[in-house]
Amino acid sequence: MITVGSLYSGVGGIDLGFQQEGFSISWSNEWDKNACITFRHNFDHKLIEKDIWDLDFTKLSKIDVLTAGFPCQSFSVAGYRKGFKEKRGQHFFRILDCMDSHKPSIVFLENVKNLKNHDSGNTFKTIVKCLKERDYAIYDKIINTKELTSLPQNRERIYIVCVKNSINKHQKFSFPSKNVKTKNISSLISKKYDSSLIYNDSFKHFKILEKEIKSEKTIYQWRRQYVRENKNNVCPTLTANMGTGGHNVPIIKQGSVIRKLSPMECFLFQGFPKEFKLPNIAKSHLYKQSGNSVSVPVIQLLAKEIKKLF
Repeated sequence: MITVGSLYSGVGGIDLGFQQEGFSISWSNEWDKNACITFRHNFDHKLIEKDIWDLDFTKLSKIDVLTAGFPCQSFSVAGYRKGFKEKRGQHFFRILDCMDSHKPSIVFLENVKNLKNHDSGNTFKTIVKCLKERDYAIYDKIINTKELTSLPQNRERIYIVCVKNSINKHQKFSFPSKNVKTKNISSLISKKYDSSLIYNDSFKHFKILEKEIKSEKTIYQWRRQYVRENKNNVCPTLTANMGTGGHNVPIIKQGSVIRKLSPMECFLFQGFPKEFKLPNIAKSHLYKQSGNSVSVPVIQLLAKEIKKLF
């Protein structure tokens, strides 16, 4: 059994993708208490609820694969892009600490696509340099969820697969290619929904929504003073900002009703199974968790290719 240690686990999206390919998750780490609640509703393996800066890696069981969807705000276009200058941007160096302790055969990293070009490419050069110094071959690619899987979500992320040179000289890693048709948005929309999701006259810009939101075949976004229609018939990138204000949540028209996507629908657009359990906590936390997570089918396809290296 190929063992995995998971840092920055969130609600377990990366864990789930690797599990679906037969990997065994030895341990996971997450500090956000609400994400941990959702995680424990769905997984039985060891979850260490602790700030990564307080983790003693020497006390964790050895693993074959280390995964980390490390904090992206410091590199994100939606954030302040301060990079390594702030603590959130320094989490990468804690990943290196874990690598030094465990020396995994494979390291799997996920982040926003802007990581590649942050600080004119210098941030990424530093990351690659540090990984190569630890005797890893580096494979990286920016992947859009809609262009690799059947999920109708526009979500570009960079994936970095680090392979120990002792393995790489015998077996090279290859990124997968798409061989499935993209689903229709309607296949992920529920006919049943909570009335709290519905827009009505109590929203001061409701008249604008009524005027602009006409099609049931696409997804819309409210942008402070105007409606943005996603004309490519896919869901826009789901973000953690959905948890900071209800109007950041994508909007759909369903019959005569104009409403937000539900938290469960957001998880479905990330490729989580319908059986994934959402705890009874505030919707704002669930929206944030879905936006912070990963597209599970992308992870599964990458895990499938990683498995070939063993």
